[in-house]
Amino acid sequence: MLRALTARRIATAAAYGGGGITALGGLTFGLIIVEAKMARRIIQATPYGEPPVADDLYGGRLPGEPISFVVLGDSTAAGLGVAAPDETPAALLAAGLSAIAARPVWLTNVAKSGSRSEALDGQVTRALEAEPEIAVIMIGANDVTGRVPAAESVRHLASAVQRLRAAGCEVVVGTCPDLGSVKPLMQPLRWIARRTSRQLAAAQTIAVVEHGARSVSLGDLLGREFAADPLAMFSDDRYHPSAHGYAAAAMAMLPSMAAALGLEPDPEALPDPRRGEGVLPVYLAAAEAAEEPGTEVAGTSVAGRERGPRGAWATLLRRRRPAADEGVEEPPSAGAVPGAAGAA
Repeated sequence: MLRALTARRIATAAAYGGGGITALGGLTFGLIIVEAKMARRIIQATPYGEPPVADDLYGGRLPGEPISFVVLGDSTAAGLGVAAPDETPAALLAAGLSAIAARPVWLTNVAKSGSRSEALDGQVTRALEAEPEIAVIMIGANDVTGRVPAAESVRHLASAVQRLRAAGCEVVVGTCPDLGSVKPLMQPLRWIARRTSRQLAAAQTIAVVEHGARSVSLGDLLGREFAADPLAMFSDDRYHPSAHGYAAAAMAMLPSMAAALGLEPDPEALPDPRRGEGVLPVYLAAAEAAEEPGTEVAGTSVAGRERGPRGAWATLLRRRRPAADEGVEEPPSAGAVPGAAGAA
């Protein structure tokens, strides 16, 4: 509940121009500074230069007009850490979307390494030149490491989503990854990074849903898989994902992209309360999503109303479902309204 309330305060501050909350305020004592400098030296010890350029037509032999797909964001969106264009998350998403839609997909990637949320304004301007039907945004990590106030970060993201939606583009946002999973970080810096990045992810979710888009929590991208085999999932700098890590992120986001374009096999399927799915006020759904990678949050209505007494209604779906979980009974989320997404 505390994270939910914090996320709501950040999102409210972003909407009304306040400074918001920064979890690192005042924590500038010597140990933190030393650890941050050490981690930065380790991460920067293996520079990659520019990520591969993956802009291209995917599924070119398929019939129909190409779907215009744009990607915006930071080094994760750009694919820094891999060597081949087809290993970048943008290329993986474009190829996957083409297979699902049975149509060609034209990919335009305007993401740039090192970008903070403030860079989204210029990226959106370039992205709109492609007349996109769908956009994916992955942003936030550099805002955390740069100690940008969360409300400021969320304000830039909300503006970007609003501009894309006004142009008729569907938007899926991969929220700030859990920087506590980065191995060069030591305690207590790792705990601070985890807390701050999850707070930002939850606040991003609220803003994204409020502006008519969908969010997907990237968290630590692979959860247990990253913890079990970090060498395979991180690139050589131990900060950016490897090709395997990017593939996992793409798999988490692709179902939400398909849903945004109406390409789901069963678009009328209701949330499954056994998996903790359901309908919640958006600020509560955002807090839950920040704890579970691969969770989608999207706006919905209850009894014909998009907003309730505690803000916008949102559907929470566990898009990333391991096969081993099939048939496993799970308790519903506290406060969830099972099946309310189908209410007229």
